[in-house]
Amino acid sequence: MGTYFSNRSLLVLVIIGIYLGFGAVHCYNRPPPRKTVYVPQDDDDSAPQQVHIYQVGQNKMGISWITNNPTPATVKYGPSPSADAFSATGTTSSYHYTGYQSGEIHNVVIGSLNPNTVYSYKLGDSPKTYNFKTTPNQLPIKFAVIGDLGQTEDTSSTLDHISKSNYDMLLLPGDLSYADFIQPLWDSFGRLVEPLASQRPWMVTQGNHEVEKIPIIHRTPFTAYNARWKMPFEESGSDSNLYYSFDVSGVHVIMLGSYTDFDEDSSQYKWLQGDLQKINRKNTPWIVALIHAPWYNTNEAHQGEDESVDMKASMEDLLYHARIDFVFAGHVHAYERFTRVYKDKSDNCGPVHITIGDGGNREGLASKYQDPKPDISLFREASFGHGLLEVFNASHALWTWHKNDNDESVVSDSVWLTSLSSNTACKA
Repeated sequence: MGTYFSNRSLLVLVIIGIYLGFGAVHCYNRPPPRKTVYVPQDDDDSAPQQVHIYQVGQNKMGISWITNNPTPATVKYGPSPSADAFSATGTTSSYHYTGYQSGEIHNVVIGSLNPNTVYSYKLGDSPKTYNFKTTPNQLPIKFAVIGDLGQTEDTSSTLDHISKSNYDMLLLPGDLSYADFIQPLWDSFGRLVEPLASQRPWMVTQGNHEVEKIPIIHRTPFTAYNARWKMPFEESGSDSNLYYSFDVSGVHVIMLGSYTDFDEDSSQYKWLQGDLQKINRKNTPWIVALIHAPWYNTNEAHQGEDESVDMKASMEDLLYHARIDFVFAGHVHAYERFTRVYKDKSDNCGPVHITIGDGGNREGLASKYQDPKPDISLFREASFGHGLLEVFNASHALWTWHKNDNDESVVSDSVWLTSLSSNTACKA
């Protein structure tokens, strides 16, 4: 990895270190950093790389990929095995970050598409054929859920387990690549996840490792994240790629931004108010929200941070009165599941908060918990792994957490839950 660093890069890292040293409020001492897995690029500069797809509306799919040389932002696609039945054209962009210049970032939206169908597709001038499967248009649906993914050997194990789960869509509540200002690691991450992300829609929101703002040198936050991982925010009436929502099957998914403004005067708060008012529980009996910094947390790591405490104070009432079923968070590198909760107490009409920041990042696990364990915390363990949310019908869903145990996927926590929309005592 030494080839990444120029003298300018070393200067940037020194400034970053000073900035983080004075700006950080975390007192938790993490284990030593883990080895980063770097995935090299293909020798062909015109070949597509870092391919990932994301759902746009009910029957369209966005496709993003990068090439080092200019190529057309064109996708040919059709029901498998034909990839030449239809064609769509999109946009190409790039970004500059200190001494780094990104490749050509292509984004194309294709459709209309049939639900629960395998499509083949080709990108630009490349003859290579890819395949993806669209989500079902009604329940059941299976989500894979992972946070704080990174790119280590633990990450590879997690991704391998997810690939065998036959999931329909992946949800990621922030901290994707752990590039941490070193932009080639964004490229490596894109290549690492491509085998999965090119086949099923990955819907993500940002975490603290996506901010990448450097005083004086690079003042614009989320530059790489917004350029590389465009999400369908416009379709939900959002004015920012950092927060948005979408419907899939019978589930309304809300992606919130922990690292942008969230107070009652903010655009995000006002957007969330409007989004919640539009939900039709007959069409989407389940509501799932994702944040990065958890509102409920009994781990010693990341206690008392503004992104958790202040965002909870600002938005918890909105989610509670809308009868949100689940709130998934990352940030804490461990797993924890709470009972239905509201204002720090058990509440049968509150959401189930789950911390799933254990995808495999290089910073290691957050292994110290508060003792004694509060009653609202039902299960907690510091292990890497992933979760599966299987929504079977309008009233019942199964949540399972699979930890990585010697590279084996082991179900360690499992719970059946009923939707709040089916609970007459919790009618909104």
